[in-house]
Amino acid sequence: YHGRYSFEPVETAVAAEALKALATKINTLPSGVRPHPKLARLLEKRLESVETGQSIDWANAESLAFASLLSEGHFIRLSGQDSGRGTFSQRHSVVMDAETGLPHMPLAGACRQGATFNVLNSSLSEAGVLGFDYGHSVVRPEGLTIWEAQFGDFANNAQGIIDLYVVSGETKWQRLSGLVMLLPHGWEGLGPEHSSARLERFLQLCAHDNIQVCNPTTPAQYFHLLRRQVKSSWRKPLILMTPKSLLRHPRAVSKMDDFTRGTFREVIGDPAAVAKPRRVILCSGKIYYQLLERRDTLKAYDIAIVRVEQLYPFPRKALEEIAGAYPKAEQWMWVQEGPENMEAWRFIRPRMEEILGRPLSCVSRRPSASPATGFANIYKQEQALLPDQAVGQLSGVQTG
Repeated sequence: YHGRYSFEPVETAVAAEALKALATKINTLPSGVRPHPKLARLLEKRLESVETGQSIDWANAESLAFASLLSEGHFIRLSGQDSGRGTFSQRHSVVMDAETGLPHMPLAGACRQGATFNVLNSSLSEAGVLGFDYGHSVVRPEGLTIWEAQFGDFANNAQGIIDLYVVSGETKWQRLSGLVMLLPHGWEGLGPEHSSARLERFLQLCAHDNIQVCNPTTPAQYFHLLRRQVKSSWRKPLILMTPKSLLRHPRAVSKMDDFTRGTFREVIGDPAAVAKPRRVILCSGKIYYQLLERRDTLKAYDIAIVRVEQLYPFPRKALEEIAGAYPKAEQWMWVQEGPENMEAWRFIRPRMEEILGRPLSCVSRRPSASPATGFANIYKQEQALLPDQAVGQLSGVQTG
């Protein structure tokens, strides 16, 4: 392995028959294991989604990525404060027998060629656990080492490890790490300590292709990212803004074809927009679905919505191609959920303005010392204004 990042695509697709076989294996429990009835139905639904090739959700895509890597001989270590079940009751990589309380790990059945799957519910000691996992990723680069925060905000308590090791270890000591950090991120009305993984901090620390920072919007994108992390010939820490409400969003699903062909896309264009849109909206992560819904309601297809799935290393070539495709757009805009002084705006603005040769406007929450309000009614008002300002005709679009 080497430390030279490359934008060249990595082969991460998996054949449909292989995925169906793996889905059958990891969603079919032994006759002696008696899961809770709700969990039994969930596993049946996951298998059905893969067999029909429709509506494969985030947790299902993750389990397919894990199973495919294990079947190819790569180990997986996943640690976090509720990683076995998943903080949002989405993962269920450990199934508890409802009568005996004994655990069963379906993904263990996918292991081949000496691969192992270890999922560990760690203590609320973020610096200690992340520090251990960073070290593990350095000495064992051939598999997938993942640390997951219960909420992305909890990475605050591991900032020393992030600054001293994760983002600078290669520059200081030429030590390569493929560590993955899963940081649940997004404004859901849960308050200041359960909203932001502090995307802006990671972007401020980016230089010399030291880390990857991604905020994907589809389960298939997540699938390809996890597989790319192992299948690439280089090793860089991967900082992933992972979803909360999108885990169950009806539109945040993928089809089987999305897994069996292609690879991770740093930028996703908008095939639904007209050929010559009057406005181009750039965004990243969860806010995309609100923008999409608002545009569909207004039938405003003269607005193109472009998703920046990878923020760093900055996908300049892909964004230059987008800019070249829309030379007559009257307005270019960045939309984000977070306050204007947070998230990606101040990182994106100078880079996109250099590409465009014109100003880029911003729709966001107002600058704030706190990531979010603690009042549910204020949260709803703020959140509803974002797609209205970006897609609708309301005045007061905030510019940086």
